[in-house]
Amino acid sequence: MPTYAAGRIMSFAERLSLQSLPYDLLLNIAQTLSVRDIQALQLTCKALHEFMTTRPVYRHLAVALLRRCRAVPVAGFQRIPDLTTTQLISAVHRAARIEHAWATGTPKPSKLSPYTDSPGLKPENKPWYKIISSPPNEEVDWLSPVTSSYTLCATRSGKVVCWDIYRDVCVAEWNPNERWELWKCRVEFDIRTVYISMAKTLHKSEDDRLMEFILMKLEFPESSLNDEDEPPASPTFSKLTTFRTSGVVMNVFLLDPAARLLSVFVWVRPNSIGLYVLLDWDKPEYIFVDTGIECTTTSNWSCILHEDQIVIHSEESDVAHQYFYPIEVLRKLLQPSSISGSWGPTISAYLAPIRTLYRKFTFPSGQFPRQPPFHTINVNGNNINIAFAALQAVINGGGPAGAAPPIPFHPPLNVNNPNPFPGPWYPESAHFVRQWWPTLQKIPRLSCTVILLADHDPITHRTRYVLAQHYFRVPLSQKDYNEALLQPPKGDLDTPEEGSSGGSDRGSGSTAVSEGEGAPLALPKSDNEGDADDGSEPSTRSHPDDTEVDDEEDDAASDTDSDSSDADDALRIWYVSKPFEVACVYEGEEQEDDPQLIERPRPLMAVDFGHAVWVEYCDEPPTPVPPLVQLVDINGVQHVQITTAGVPAEPEITEAKRLRFVSFPAVDAEEPTDDDNEEDGKGKERADKKKGKRRPVEGVVRTLEIPTELNLDSVETINIDQSQGAVILSVKEGKIFILCYE
Repeated sequence: MPTYAAGRIMSFAERLSLQSLPYDLLLNIAQTLSVRDIQALQLTCKALHEFMTTRPVYRHLAVALLRRCRAVPVAGFQRIPDLTTTQLISAVHRAARIEHAWATGTPKPSKLSPYTDSPGLKPENKPWYKIISSPPNEEVDWLSPVTSSYTLCATRSGKVVCWDIYRDVCVAEWNPNERWELWKCRVEFDIRTVYISMAKTLHKSEDDRLMEFILMKLEFPESSLNDEDEPPASPTFSKLTTFRTSGVVMNVFLLDPAARLLSVFVWVRPNSIGLYVLLDWDKPEYIFVDTGIECTTTSNWSCILHEDQIVIHSEESDVAHQYFYPIEVLRKLLQPSSISGSWGPTISAYLAPIRTLYRKFTFPSGQFPRQPPFHTINVNGNNINIAFAALQAVINGGGPAGAAPPIPFHPPLNVNNPNPFPGPWYPESAHFVRQWWPTLQKIPRLSCTVILLADHDPITHRTRYVLAQHYFRVPLSQKDYNEALLQPPKGDLDTPEEGSSGGSDRGSGSTAVSEGEGAPLALPKSDNEGDADDGSEPSTRSHPDDTEVDDEEDDAASDTDSDSSDADDALRIWYVSKPFEVACVYEGEEQEDDPQLIERPRPLMAVDFGHAVWVEYCDEPPTPVPPLVQLVDINGVQHVQITTAGVPAEPEITEAKRLRFVSFPAVDAEEPTDDDNEEDGKGKERADKKKGKRRPVEGVVRTLEIPTELNLDSVETINIDQSQGAVILSVKEGKIFILCYE
């Protein structure tokens, strides 16, 4: 009897074993597990190993990575649906290793990257970095990888050069034999094509500036190597169109190459954004309107295609706005264009946004000390704090010789301002990045903004920096956007009077949602949501045609953006708040009447979705000696006398530098944050979220190892490829270093 009972119990336990569960139930369980959990289960028994290495399991892991805006590394122009199951498993494992290493510790040199492959080199003999040539006798002022097989660079002389990383040879070159600047680059993985916009200035004056743009494409062959292992056919440049803009161009956006759609932001007097659009760059026609949207020096701008609408995305210090312009409304304002003689486009109308959304940023509270905009000075033997702006006015002021005008009153810092970095901090550069890597259908598209905030010390003339980062969606709020569609239209479309630059009602107003004139949208709906400005890096996108049945069936229920706490988290600001000093490359051009260059610093910093890397001075800036400020009597009037003797001199350009790195939090709040206690970390995050607590907003900056051959004093450009865990730098000696980490 006991034996029978034991047998019955054993049989019942066997029926409850994990490997005996129905396939669908086991797959549901697998979809709640991390890559590490899946790998652990593969080691338990043969049955679970077979199940846990199937394509549906790893496709779900790939989808989870993509939803967190982490790339799945693929070779060349491969698409995820085209990968074999073995290739998919390998790519997911490597993506998980890169994510864990870059997010939870200092990335270490890795020999597993395809960047370091070379002809005749065995995998076990691969180095962790690779040195290739850059265009000979050229200065590189822009550099980007195009997959792990090629680099694309623009030179000061106007060339655009494509370099084969594997064979270390130039495979394509565009040489206009005159100075052109690269303004935008976008990769379309599914058609193996890179779109590039180049520009030159025809008239330089601010009041009568005229620029000419060339739009071209670089097409790559279908195969990397043929059966005989001979070099493939080289990629080729071809011109698409030429167009002109008038006014000060702020940026160019290749919104949808498949639809031949692009836009340009132009600064319009007295102070608003002009929207220039080519609805079809194959046709000689354009749209140029004054939007009336105020353009301030602290604003950061991007342009995105959402369904059938061009969206102007604007960010101020505490709020984000999105202005919607349906393409069908813009189509009514088409004008003929030309590129002959001195012809330039003109504004045809003032067109207010048809729909406007805004949301305030969420700032941290009590996470790190506030940064007051004051400087310590010595007044008659006593150290006091004074506003930077006031001190700068005194230093630059006129008045009697040896004296300066009285220091103006500066109101105290507003302690209720939630922004921990108010003035005098200003945006040195803003980088807007969208998921550019190969992805799958129905993966929600997000954007990432990284702002390099600067604070220039008027005494030492040194600049310190901090980083601010956040995510955002288009639209900012799906709920508000849906409600706006139900509101009655209130359009504002006027033709400006002679000499007028637009209407007088400028700005976005103060309401959360404003509505305007609506119209049926005739342009076919596109999967593209557009591209965005990232400063000096390429803004690229992909929209693959996923054809495999099992790769089409992802979790559609979770694809819908909702107006939940996650939407608010997307606008939550995350910081690197400890000030640091970025190394800069100084650029400039000769003026017509002055042979001297007006130099403009370009920080050696690059961002990718979720990461930033930069070259930084190792030493902390020296503490300046407070300037001596004395009250002196001149002709019976007291003035402020400032003596700055003893202020430390500027550092030598040979100061030691280091390569620094920071990883932003993933979109998924359950991203691991601890090497040794991953699951406990996840559980704590879930508990904290339920209690209303938030994840830490302070970034951990780490120093990356570099080869001994790399001299950071010689770096010209820097870029980052998070999909392969690589940092790419060009140096003055005509070399490009590709450093690979995991």
